[in-house]
Parts: sequence; C-alpha cells; structure tokens
Amino acid sequence: MKVVIVGGVAGGATAAARIRRLDEQAEIVVFERSGFISYANCGLPYYIGDVITDPEALTLQTPESFFARFRVDMKVHHEVIALHPDRKTVSVKDLETGREFEESYDKLILSPGARPTQPRLPGAGSDKLFTLRTVEDTFRIKGYIDAHHPKSAILAGGGFISLELAENLRGLGMDVTIVQRPKQLMNPFDPDMAAFIHSEMRKHGVRLMLGHTVEGFEERDGGVDVLLKDEPSLHADMVVLAIGVSPDTALAREAGLELGIKGSIVVDDRMETSVPDIYAVGDAVQIKHYVTGEDGLISLAGPANKQGRIAADNICGGDSRYLGSQGSSVIKVFDMTAATTGINETNARKAGLDVDKVILSPMSHAGYYPGGKVMAMKIVFEKETYRLLGAQIVGHEGVDKRIDVLATAIHAGMKATALKDLDLAYAPPYSSAKDPVNMAGFMVENIAKGIVKQWYLEDMTSLPHGITLLDVRTAEEYRGGHIDGALNVPVDELRERLDEIDAAKPVYVICQSGLRSYIAARILMGEGYDAYNLAGGFRFYDTVMNDRCLIGSATACGMDKKDTHLVPER
Repeated sequence: MKVVIVGGVAGGATAAARIRRLDEQAEIVVFERSGFISYANCGLPYYIGDVITDPEALTLQTPESFFARFRVDMKVHHEVIALHPDRKTVSVKDLETGREFEESYDKLILSPGARPTQPRLPGAGSDKLFTLRTVEDTFRIKGYIDAHHPKSAILAGGGFISLELAENLRGLGMDVTIVQRPKQLMNPFDPDMAAFIHSEMRKHGVRLMLGHTVEGFEERDGGVDVLLKDEPSLHADMVVLAIGVSPDTALAREAGLELGIKGSIVVDDRMETSVPDIYAVGDAVQIKHYVTGEDGLISLAGPANKQGRIAADNICGGDSRYLGSQGSSVIKVFDMTAATTGINETNARKAGLDVDKVILSPMSHAGYYPGGKVMAMKIVFEKETYRLLGAQIVGHEGVDKRIDVLATAIHAGMKATALKDLDLAYAPPYSSAKDPVNMAGFMVENIAKGIVKQWYLEDMTSLPHGITLLDVRTAEEYRGGHIDGALNVPVDELRERLDEIDAAKPVYVICQSGLRSYIAARILMGEGYDAYNLAGGFRFYDTVMNDRCLIGSATACGMDKKDTHLVPER
C-alpha cells in the first residue's frame, strides 16, 4: 500500500507516524511546501519574543529524523499543485528546482491546513505588513525586528496569535496596538468574560482599538499608516495581520471534492472525503461540534492530531471515528490564563438553546494557604435538562486543570448538577476542600431546587420598577465602589436591620462575588422576601462595565465608583 500525504505539520505528520506503526510495509510519502515539518505553530510568537531562543526548538522533527525513525519520505519544498482522483495521482512541483512530476497513491490524505486571511485592501502588499502562520513567517518577522528595531506595532485581529504576539512584542519593549472590528478579543469567550482579558492587556500597556474597521495601509515616514473607517489613521513601524485563517482547499475544489463552510473539505466521521480513498484532516476540514452537533470549523492542534490518527487507523483497515470537537483551548495572557471549552452563552443562544449560567469567583487554592488568587468562572448549561454546555475561566494558576475537568465532564455528557459529585484532589497548595468545579455544581443544584433565584448584569437596563437594590458588602467596600442607588446593609447586620427593607418589594442582592449575597438572599427568603442574587457579584459587574465604558459601547456606566478592591470573598 502506498500512501501520499499532502502537508507535513500536525495532522499530516501524525497520520504518517501512525500508519507506520500500524503497517511496517506501507510506502509513505509526505509533500510539504514549506521547509519544515511537524513544527509547533503555537510556539512561533514566543520565538519572536525571545522566550524560545533556539530556532531548532520550534520543529519537533526534521525530515532526516522522521525518516530515521519511521522510514517516511518527507519531501519539503515540494508543493502538490493538482489532484487526479480518476487515475489516483497527484501533480507535484519541486520548489527548489522547478521540476514537476506525478506521484501515484493507493490512499491520499489531505492536510493542507489553513492560510492567514488576506484582506484585499489598498496597500496590503507592503513589506512592512506581516502574517504569522509558518516557521518562515516567524523568521521573516524576527529578522525584520532584529534588523530595523521597530518601536511600535499594530496587530489587526484579536485571536490567539494576536494576543500571544502582543505579549511578546511588549516584552521586546514595543508599543503595541490591537485593532479589530468586533468589540471584543477572543471570540470563543463571551463579551463579559473577555472583559477580564481586555483588562489584563491594558494593564500591560497594550492599546485596544475594538469596534474599528481597517480599510487600508499606506507607507509613511518609514512606517505604515493603518487607515480606519470613519476614524483617524494609526501609525506604526510594522503591522501584523492576524484576522483569522481560511481553509486552504484550492486543490480539493479543483479536484471536485465536496466542500462546506468557507470552502472547507467535507468529511465523514472516518475522515474520508466525498471521493473514495481520499481522506482529509486538520484546519482544512469541516467538523461537527461535539456539543451542538452543528457543522463548524475549529483550527486547533489537538483536533488535527486526533483526526490524523483516525484517518491512519481507517487507511490501515481499522474503524476509528471522530466524535467532533468541543473547542477546548487555553492561552497565556501576560500574567493571566484564559481557557474555554464547549460553547459560550452567545453561541448557545444563537443555536436556539434555552440556557442559564452560573458565575463564580473562587480562589485558586485554599484561602488560608498563601499565594491564592481569584479566578472568574462561567458555566453555561441548558435549562430544564441541566446539560452542561460550556465553560470559561480567566485567572492565574489552576485555570488549566479546572477547564480540563469541565471539558471531560462535557465529553462524558454530564449534567451541570453532577459537578458537585466529582471527587477531585485536594491539598491546601492546590485546591480547596470544595473545589471550584464542585462549587459550580453546588450553585447549579441550588438553582435546580429553587433555593436561589438569580439576576444578571444584562438585567440592569430592564430592572422592574419598585425594587430594592441591596448591597450586602461592608461599608468600606461600598464606599470603594457600588451600583448607583443600592442600599448598603452588610450581611452580618441584615437580620437586625430587616425593618429597613420593604418586604413588599422584590430585593435584588449584590455582594463582591455572589457568596455573601447568596447568604443574604437565603435570609431574606426565609423571612418571606422575594430575593434575587446577582450572578458574578460586583467584581464581575465592575470589570464588565469598566470595559464597556472604555470601548464606548455603554450608554452609562451605571456605577458610583471611587476605587474597586478585587479582594477574595469572605
């Protein structure tokens, strides 16, 4: 059996190695148009920022090492320029010599990946404009920085690459501005959770120009003007376009393979295309979202590697199936970590799901053990069924392990109420006896049993008339910043001061994180009041509203604010 693989990075390299492990006699040829195979895309920004200093560390394998171990013929600087399914061959061009030839196959795997989206804008051909996708792109950017010592950079786009590059360019001492049309960074997150990411970026000196449309580029004074719609232009020494990627599927289109979203390659759960004996994996393929079952595109290394393994299994006579992707991801944002899995609230509602959420601010480990830090967690679930749909966490240490627990729970089809039952490891330096994941489960269970009723930040503009806003934090916290019009009665004084609260009016309760307000709501409900607890508390409200004011999307901040103390809940 002869297998030809187009593309030698994540999915292609994984498939090649797996085929060899399953079939020692197979002939395997990989064509990769760049000069590198099996390289770590996610590490590229860190080489630019001198966090990774050895360029060889970016490549997990070389053609020589791959051949020595797997006897796979890795042909770099070879571009497949056409597919011929009728005669089971591919046309190949040697980019070093210009020679063209045909290569036959019994089975073909397409792993072409995705290309950086290139807007057709005036001035987009400037040599001071860069994209970052390949090792060659990385060396080009790094070489430009080393040769010209730019003092400023504009990044167009607000996804993974842009944020990682912003951090690394700031580490080199550059002024960095991120410009993009949406009013938030990192679309896998809901806008409210993205506010925490925005705050961290601004804290480290990154200027955010959100909600602005780039219309072109002009070279001026040794740098580049970025032209904005209905706004003054921005000037920088260099620009990086990081506005997303598009499936690289011209070959598939010309060969008549069935295509899907954004021209992606349609595959079945065995990773086989519409043409027999041709498989496709990685960023170029359309997948099913594990949570919604809808078709989608997810450009992440984990799914690409799994798909490569599955295609290899099936080529070698097995029956492996790809169950879909839930988009689990994590990113370092300066001193913070942000992670997500499943679907966010925004996309769940777009998908027509009836959803609810809990928002909590637990400590990364036991509060009495030094060094603990607050994280913000948002858990999204389906009403009535309590099916767990997604989670987002922004914080410091411990974020990654919590998101992985939640990703596993989603994959297992657990209900959000079942999170309380998970038996998770505890020691004071690492967690609390009631882990943050367990706490989320307790909160959902309280909602399911009617023990607590919630109100949400988005309700602020439509609160009914004739209610009482009750802030149960300390007087000092209240003076530091509060929602305009809120009555302050600290929770520990509430029972003695119930006569200050009109029992005929619904009471909307606020505290720093939602814990003390939950206790207050239970006291009030026990005394016959109609009480509601603010999801996320004032810390969450404050971060989101400050962000909206900075972006310019809020009509009013809605807050009498002097200074907000982000302290652990007591």
